[in-house]
Amino acid sequence: MKTPAFESRFQSFAELADPTRAAPRVAALRAELKAQGLAGFIVPRADEHQNEYVPPGAERLAWLTGFTGSAGAAVVLADKAAVFVDGRYTIQAREQVDAKLFSICDLVSDPPSRWISREAPRDASIGYDPWLHTPAAVEALRRGAEEAGATLIAVESNPIDAIWPDRPSAPRAPVILHAEKLAGETAARKFARIAHALGKSDGLVLSDPHAVAWAFNIRGGDVAHTPLPLSWALVPREGRAALYVDGGKLSNSVRAALEDLADVRDPSALATDLELLARDKKKLLFDAATAPEKLVALYRASGGVAEVGADPTALMKAKKNAAELKGSRAAHIRDGAAMVEFLAWFASEAPNGKLTEISAAQALETFRRATGKLKEISFGTISAFGAHAALPHYRVTENSDAKIGKGIYLVDSGAQYVDGTTDITRTTLVGAPKSDMRDKYTRVLKGHIAIATAVFPRGTTGAQIDSYARRALWEVGTDFDHGTGHGVGAYLSVHEGPQRISKLGGVPLEPGMIISNEPGYYREGAYGIRIENLIVVEERKIAGAERKMLGFETITFAPIDTTLVDVKLMAREEIAWLNAYHKAVWEKLEGKVSPTARKWLRAATKKVG
Repeated sequence: MKTPAFESRFQSFAELADPTRAAPRVAALRAELKAQGLAGFIVPRADEHQNEYVPPGAERLAWLTGFTGSAGAAVVLADKAAVFVDGRYTIQAREQVDAKLFSICDLVSDPPSRWISREAPRDASIGYDPWLHTPAAVEALRRGAEEAGATLIAVESNPIDAIWPDRPSAPRAPVILHAEKLAGETAARKFARIAHALGKSDGLVLSDPHAVAWAFNIRGGDVAHTPLPLSWALVPREGRAALYVDGGKLSNSVRAALEDLADVRDPSALATDLELLARDKKKLLFDAATAPEKLVALYRASGGVAEVGADPTALMKAKKNAAELKGSRAAHIRDGAAMVEFLAWFASEAPNGKLTEISAAQALETFRRATGKLKEISFGTISAFGAHAALPHYRVTENSDAKIGKGIYLVDSGAQYVDGTTDITRTTLVGAPKSDMRDKYTRVLKGHIAIATAVFPRGTTGAQIDSYARRALWEVGTDFDHGTGHGVGAYLSVHEGPQRISKLGGVPLEPGMIISNEPGYYREGAYGIRIENLIVVEERKIAGAERKMLGFETITFAPIDTTLVDVKLMAREEIAWLNAYHKAVWEKLEGKVSPTARKWLRAATKKVG
C-alpha cells in the first residue's frame, strides 16, 4: 500500500519523464524564441546556485525534455535540438527523451559549445539565462557561437518560464540553526578562517548554499534531499558578514541569532550591495563552480574587481572536525540497523514474487523512519531490479515500476540525520546465481576492498588511487563509467566536493574527508552491480615509514551479500578483510535490530572461505 508521500514522490518523476509531453513544449519554446528574436536557447540543468538538487521551479530541462538526471543540458534551435548527458545517464536519456525531437550527445566529448559551433546558423542569436551559467560556462558557449558565426545573447527573463503555465513558486522552508555540538565550530570562528584565507581579496561572495549553510551553521529545506536554505552571503576580510535570505524563512528566534552574527538582508539587496562595493573598487572572490555569470558581470560593469576562483570554504567544509565525524559515525550505526531490518525483510519477501521496485523502496524508507531520527532520504532511492540495475542512476517511477523476480536487485540509498548523512549500495540476489554474475560481483568486491585497504602518502589524489577499484574488471576487459567515490557532507549534500576518487579527482585527499567507495559493473539489458560504503581519510601509522601516510576508515556497516561471491577469485587478504568487516557489522548491530533481523544478520555475516 503506497502512502501519499510515496505516491507524490514517484508521480512527480513520472510526470516529468513523460516524453509525450515534450513535443508541444518544444513547439511553444520555439514560438517564444521567435517572438523574442532568438534563433535558439540553451537549457542547462541548473538553478541560480548550480545545485545538484534544484527546487521544482528550476527543473526546466526535465520539464522541456523529459530527462530527469541530475546533470545535463539541452540546446533548442529552430529546426533541430539536442540533449547532452554524461556516461551515467546515456541509457536513461535514450529511454526518457524523444529521439524524434532531440539528438542525444555526450556532455563530455561533444558538449553544447561544440554542438553549437557545428549546428548553429550563421548570424543567429543564441539565448542563455545568465543566472544559470557560470562565467567559464558562458565563455565556452560564446566561443562555440563565434565559431559558427553566431552571437550569444544574455536574456533578461528565461523564455521557458513564459511558457510554463503551472511553474512552481520559489520554496520558503524554515531556516533552522545547526547546533554547535554537531557543527563542532562556531560560525564566528568559521568567518575568521574564511577571512584569513582571502589573501588580498576584500571579501568572498558565497553563492553555494552548501557553503552558506556550513559557514553560518544553518540548515533548511528548500530543495529535495539536502537540508539547504537557498541563500547567498558576503564574508569580508574585515568587517561584518551579510546573509541574504528570504525573511519569510526566519522565525524571530532564528533571525535574532543570525543578526548577532551578521547583517540579515533580503536576496534582492545583493545586487545593490555588490554595486556599492564595486564603486569602492573592492576586490571580491566569486566561486568559479557556483557563481552565476549575472552577478560577476554586474560587479565588473559597476567598476569592481571580480576574481573568479575556488571558494576556500569547499576544502574547509570537506575536512570534517571531530564533532562532525562523531555524528557521522553515530548516524551510520543507526542507518546500518535500518538497512539490516530492510535486507532481512527483503530476503523473506522477495522470493514470494510480490515485491516491486517501489514497494521495496517504500519499505526501506519506512525502516529508516522507524529510527525516529530520519529527516529525509539523502537522494532519490535507486531501487532497481534486473535490467534497471544496469542504469547507474535509475529512478523508478510508477510507469517504470518493475516486479522483483529471480535475479539481481540493486538498492542505492541514503539518509539525512541531524548528526550525519549516509549513502550505501547493496546488490543482492533473488534465486540462484549465474556464473557471470558471480564473476563480475566478485571483481567489483575486489575493487571495493582494494580501495578500503589502500595506504598512500599524504598529497595523493583520488585520481591516483581510482584504478585500484578497476583493476579486477580491467583484467577481463571491462570497466564502469562513473567515478569510484564522491565526497559526502555532514548533514549536508550527499555529493560534496572537492574531494573524489575518480579519473578526474585532482584534489589531494586529507584526513577528515568522507568519501564513498562504490565500484560497479553494468551489463545493459541484463543486470547491474555496485557495492558502496562510506570511508573517512585518516592518518595511518606504519613502522619505519619515511613519509606521512594515510588510509581509510570504513564507517558504513551492513552485510555484503556473499551468495554472489566466488572465493576462488579472491586473495587470502581479501577474504580476511570481508570476514573482519562482517565481524564488525555483527558486533556493532546485533544489539540494535529486531530478533528476526538479528537471526538473519547472524547468517549474513558468517565467515566465507
